Amino acid sequence: DAKFRRVARIMVCGKTALAKEVFGDTLNESRDPDRPPERYTSRYYLKFTFLEQAFDKLADAGFHMVACNSTGTCAFAHDQTDDRIWTSYTEYVFYRE
Repeated sequence: DAKFRRVARIMVCGKTALAKEVFGDTLNESRDPDRPPERYTSRYYLKFTFLEQAFDKLADAGFHMVACNSTGTCAFAHDQTDDRIWTSYTEYVFYRE
């Protein structure tokens, strides 16, 4: 009876070439490996799970945060204490001039 823990991922959305420039080899491209550099994607994610690390990489590349939002929803279930019924995310928007 193995128990598995859900791992949080930091997803990356944006132009493929720019994502590769900012995150380099820490960018996991396995979900969209053949995306041309001039196209946009929302399927990449980072190999690390520390948000501060992502923010540092973006700041080093000249980006600053311009917006953020978050949500949390609960699916209908009889037992509301089960954490598998909760879904949440936080979205950060960064901009570079």
